[in-house]
Amino acid sequence: MTQDQIMKLISSMTLEEKAAQMTQLAPVNFGFNCVTPLTGPDSGLRIRPEFSASIGSVLNCGSAEDMIRIQKEHLENDPHKIPLLFMADVVHGFKTVFPIPLAVGCSFSPENAREAAQIAAEESSVSGIHVTFAPMADLVRDPRWGRVMESFGEDPLLNSRMCAAAVKGYQGSKLSSPYRTASCVKHFAAYGSPEGGREYNTVDLSDNELYNSYLPAYTAALEAGARMVMTAFNTVDLIPATASEKLINDILRKERHFNGPVISDYNSVGELIEHGAAENGYEAACKSLKAGVDIEMMSSHFCAHLRELVNNGQITEQMIDKAVLRILNLKNELGLFENPFKDASREAEASIHLSEKNREAARRIARESAVLLKNNGVLPVSFSGAPEKIGLTGPFASSPYILGGWSAGNQTGIPLYEGLCGRIPRECIRLEDCGQIGSCLEGNPDIPAPDASFYARFKDCGTVIVAAGEHQEDTGEGGSKAFLRLSPNQEKLIQQMSHSGKRVILILFSGRPLEIAPIEPYCDAILQAWFPGTESGNALAELITGAYNPSGRLSISFPYTVGQIPVYYNHYQTGRPKRQESTDTRYVSRYLDCPNEPLYCFGYGLSYSEFHYSNLQIRNSSHSLTASVTVTNVSDITGCETVQFYIRDLSASLVRPAAELKDFSKVHLTGGESKTVSFTITKEMLSFYKDGRKIFEDGYFLIMIGKNSAVTLKQKLYITEQQFKKETL
Repeated sequence: MTQDQIMKLISSMTLEEKAAQMTQLAPVNFGFNCVTPLTGPDSGLRIRPEFSASIGSVLNCGSAEDMIRIQKEHLENDPHKIPLLFMADVVHGFKTVFPIPLAVGCSFSPENAREAAQIAAEESSVSGIHVTFAPMADLVRDPRWGRVMESFGEDPLLNSRMCAAAVKGYQGSKLSSPYRTASCVKHFAAYGSPEGGREYNTVDLSDNELYNSYLPAYTAALEAGARMVMTAFNTVDLIPATASEKLINDILRKERHFNGPVISDYNSVGELIEHGAAENGYEAACKSLKAGVDIEMMSSHFCAHLRELVNNGQITEQMIDKAVLRILNLKNELGLFENPFKDASREAEASIHLSEKNREAARRIARESAVLLKNNGVLPVSFSGAPEKIGLTGPFASSPYILGGWSAGNQTGIPLYEGLCGRIPRECIRLEDCGQIGSCLEGNPDIPAPDASFYARFKDCGTVIVAAGEHQEDTGEGGSKAFLRLSPNQEKLIQQMSHSGKRVILILFSGRPLEIAPIEPYCDAILQAWFPGTESGNALAELITGAYNPSGRLSISFPYTVGQIPVYYNHYQTGRPKRQESTDTRYVSRYLDCPNEPLYCFGYGLSYSEFHYSNLQIRNSSHSLTASVTVTNVSDITGCETVQFYIRDLSASLVRPAAELKDFSKVHLTGGESKTVSFTITKEMLSFYKDGRKIFEDGYFLIMIGKNSAVTLKQKLYITEQQFKKETL
């Protein structure tokens, strides 16, 4: 459809039809019998007949059969034959479930994010989905917030690269191409910083922090071509994001030049009333429309009040026409006017969903996303045929409920026990059921207390694998927690195994960093598995037995205790920093009862190889400014190392972070092999936002390259803007 044809179509629509086009509801809310999952309160919302025939989009419809039926009936009733847009949260896979995004961030591989998104687009598109509410570009620093699992981590650069890659995976080069979905980046903006880590809570931060830390990942997703943006539930500058003209009209549309549709989050237009930012639905609709919201999700204030708002001069019909134009342009980009069913096909579902190719990708990405946090030589587990058995217990030892939040339907993953049986003779594994862990919502987030007879059953096991963690339903939206320790009986299980002389390998399943300092001394090895997805057991078995060498690095810091939160590597230095060489132990910025530093820092991760860094050099040639380091595998095991490049601005007009990740490179090294890894230093790396404007300031910078944010080689360097004049040559 041409642009002229779309404009002509808009001119023929009534205000009621336009309001309906700007409304998204679940199928049941406008007359279709289709069971769909809801991610908010179901208020029994029903739409009036004059609007129902012209509704613009559908929230959550998970099968080709339902989509085709609903689209057919809709087109029969819509006077303008405008196809519906079908949208859903396809966050880390559809039927083939990949590791949670926080885990994929630990792979430090944008290609993994792209491939997982591409497969998710293939599987969801054949089930009739046109738009996915992903990636989540929210920066996260507080693991109490349940939705940390949906972010790629605490670092702006890593978030940016992973989000951009995911957008490209979902969308490809052309939206109308087969097996592509539009990407809706969320939640604009700063949703990842709620007070107390509590879901939907207030966000309060400075503009300089917003621009330098929180906006980069959204911007990267937009530059990668994301075709939709979702507003956040939270306030910014004490204005709910859904009603913020500064966020939507100024930052998003004017500064970031975004011309696609903006959708509210679930009922966030109506929630302006609960915020105290609107007295009633009329005012809520007015404020969100003026701010730049084009589609209202799961509420009907646009339908109820649009005509009155136009008649009263609060909103112009030209504003409405622009919103409808953005919506219809997206439908046109997807090719829906020519083919309203796009890729929906029951036959394609049967061949594409959970295909062997997709499962292999999920298995590989799960392997690369797990992080080895500790190893006293007990991993990898080897089987020599000796009579000694390997013990396996814990609530996740044989559980298939290891997919994490935002996994559609009642899907399950391959249990750890099943995966291990594919690598170790079944008769050599002693599996003992300790009971399942419940969720906090069910009121029983613990396992039964094992008795003495339970421990006696491991008498011939020198090594015991304990698969522990948190219930997957305690993560994701609405999954905030004030306490992050393992449940009491899980901690006792680990401690008792250690006290009885067993070598304890902890496999940790979670959607967030947990507080594991209390049980870390009792573990000989700790493998952070996260929620690894469909191929969980197979992937973890390959890591445990050494078929694959762990290579994941933390995308978020692990605290010693919740009292440190937020604890993150790129913090700002205080006027009285705690220094190693200082003799003053009181009047400095420190805790009296806990280290300042996290238990495990950003970028941390072990492997079965050992890598040594040396020979940091900085070269300033006539063509470029580069920093390089030599990395040597000093073990005899081939492995993959993630070389991390950080910079600190030592003196600036704004206080700058103690370190900022500026680039990274994954290097594969055989035993004894050395490679030189180089990074180009650019003006962009050294620039920062001040009062909404990006600037560069001459000065001293600390150049750091190393294996994580805490262990680097360092060199101080004075850099001027003049050194980058030749960049454009």
